[in-house]
Amino acid sequence: MPTVAVSQLKYGEKLGDNVTTKLGNVLFNKGKILNERDLEILKAFFIASVYIESKNGIEPEGAIEDVKVKEVASVPPFYIEYQNMLKLLKRVFLLANGGQPLPILDIRNGLEALIQHIDTYKVLTFTPKNRSLQDYIYHKSIMVSLTSYCLARWHGLPQKDLMQIALAGLLHDIGISKVDSTILEKKGRLMESEMEEIKQHTLIGYQILKNISGINEGVKLTAVQHHEREDGSGYPLGVKGDKLHIYAKIVAIADIYNAMTNERHHKTAMSPYLVLEQLFTESFGKVDPTLVQVFINKSTQISNGTLVRLSDNRVGEIIFSDRSQPTRPWVNVNGTIVNLTIERSLFIQEVIGQV
Repeated sequence: MPTVAVSQLKYGEKLGDNVTTKLGNVLFNKGKILNERDLEILKAFFIASVYIESKNGIEPEGAIEDVKVKEVASVPPFYIEYQNMLKLLKRVFLLANGGQPLPILDIRNGLEALIQHIDTYKVLTFTPKNRSLQDYIYHKSIMVSLTSYCLARWHGLPQKDLMQIALAGLLHDIGISKVDSTILEKKGRLMESEMEEIKQHTLIGYQILKNISGINEGVKLTAVQHHEREDGSGYPLGVKGDKLHIYAKIVAIADIYNAMTNERHHKTAMSPYLVLEQLFTESFGKVDPTLVQVFINKSTQISNGTLVRLSDNRVGEIIFSDRSQPTRPWVNVNGTIVNLTIERSLFIQEVIGQV
């Protein structure tokens, strides 16, 4: 059984033995088919070489193809329904742009099919496959929908509201369909006139949705209210918290989180943990603090042993989480304990997965 340097490994190769960290923890099990992320993890743990099943460091001809076929055949239903929703939402935005009726029954059925597999969706770690910046608004809309559904459920809203909240999240930015794409895709700072045009998407969205049956008033109000803030500092009308619909309060949090944690034309993606901390800071006055607390507490409930990458690119395992500071757990980096509640200059850049 040959030993192959990690630097020479290729996608699709199969481990011939367990790979362990310096502390003796099993990083990958024997028989695992390596993908690109696995190779990154091996390098992050300074694993120099591993055993593989092939004799020359390359799988026998046809074996990699077999692996790919198996992976395609075993794509989780969630990802299939996600892609179906992505395709549908592109059509919905085109129809909205042309002033055509929206296929609300198709939208609802597609969303119900996706939400059947909601347990696959993890707010802190989910990343759409094969996404591009051109599809940003569609991906964000779907993720805001799923995040809003989770937050509503965590907060204990009645079952009858959950699908409507998911629809509110999915359609909250439908007014963007009528905004000039050159403004949306501009990489530099927006001029005041351009910013004012973008702000109009809230009013436009309400106009698109207001006469549609099959969605309730909360969904329609969310389109116009999701950029309003608790202290009245938002837009378009400067409405304060006591006048905001609960759907809009939930979608506002999901919208901020997903916008900041995903790559945009004019901004790079931020660490989900940093975004949660910023949400917490801004919750006093900007967004509903009770909802933010629920969102942080629930989304950060990941088990000890989870592999994370720190902001200095070191990789380690979460070994303890202080629920009073859920965004700053203790991380074991090759035997060194990094207590993020103390080492405030560091933060979790990325959740990689279970060891």
